[in-house]
Amino acid sequence: MRTLLVVNAGSSSLKFQLFDVADGAPKRRIRGQMDGIGVHPRLRATDAAGATLVDREEPATTILDLPTAIEATRAWFQTLGDLEIHAIGHRVVHGGPDFDRAVLLDPDVLARLERLAPLAPLHQPNNLAPIRLVAEIAPDVPQVACFDTAFHRGRPDFADCYAIPRGLYDEGVRRYGFHGLSYEYIAHRLPEVAPEVAGKRVIAAHLGSGASMCAMLDGRSVESTMGFTALDGLPMGTRPGQLDPGVVLHLIEEKGMAPSEVTRLLYHDAGLKGLSGVSNDMRVLLASDAPGAALAIEHFAWRCGLHAGSLAAALGGLDAFVFTAGVGENAPAIRARIAERLRWLGAEIDPAANAAGASVISTPASRVALLVVPTDEELMIARHTLALTGAAA
Repeated sequence: MRTLLVVNAGSSSLKFQLFDVADGAPKRRIRGQMDGIGVHPRLRATDAAGATLVDREEPATTILDLPTAIEATRAWFQTLGDLEIHAIGHRVVHGGPDFDRAVLLDPDVLARLERLAPLAPLHQPNNLAPIRLVAEIAPDVPQVACFDTAFHRGRPDFADCYAIPRGLYDEGVRRYGFHGLSYEYIAHRLPEVAPEVAGKRVIAAHLGSGASMCAMLDGRSVESTMGFTALDGLPMGTRPGQLDPGVVLHLIEEKGMAPSEVTRLLYHDAGLKGLSGVSNDMRVLLASDAPGAALAIEHFAWRCGLHAGSLAAALGGLDAFVFTAGVGENAPAIRARIAERLRWLGAEIDPAANAAGASVISTPASRVALLVVPTDEELMIARHTLALTGAAA
């Protein structure tokens, strides 16, 4: 049995999944993660049936950073017995102008991806760290980079450009869009769960700590809320979303902030965290009676409604709205608030179905189908990895 490893590395967590290749398709065997890196490290993993394989806390003094987390996770893998990994797929947030699909990694590709780190400082360096480590310790294992930007490529120039000198567009300053692996999964899943709308005008909302929306027609990206970086669009846990660039100029010129300080503010101290003064976690905000928490929640729903209207305009109407990711899948109160902002498009939510977490949460009379579809970015990575490496051979 051939095995694929999928890795999604962040600043404080390392998510991983193992897939066996059966009948030419990836079949999930293990799902796990090491989170709380450097603070309260915890290694957890379950098998395909959900049974716990490991759940243990690690000393913070030994799991200080991502490389040590990778080594600890690798050591646990070795306890599983004769496990041979035939290929590894990685989530890489930014593919820049050069990569419009998943690609086999080599030193040249890795160097080109490293140059994109300033465009995704929260993600890109951490995405690439495990790739470098594997190249050192297991150079014969093929590795594949799967990009969050790839799904949005192929849109016309007028949709992807900014109104700045064309030369900057040619250099790569353009609207890329992100969360593409999630949207690609939704596009593949809709024909199974909602065939009546799969090829029609759909907005998918990936709502989590990072949040964005994508307008899709015939399963392809038409427009998205994120642009050149993952700062744009919807307000997020610690990122502001759409922001007048004059604010940045004001912070630098009038407030005297250094570019590094502005970067820190926009990536770590803004969004729901900055606005509420309470937390970047939507669950905490929903449970709080602090005025700042209520303000952040209403701002989030308001901006989601505004961006949904823009995406509906790009589609020329709307047939379905899909909620996915952590908040989208698990926060009925947020879904209800956003659905209320979609009433003018003909959306009508069923409160009971929404509270129960049903897959269809719109009423039969609703002109817009409201759906909840759990995403699976790791499965998309496994499929791309299998296709590029021929791991089924």
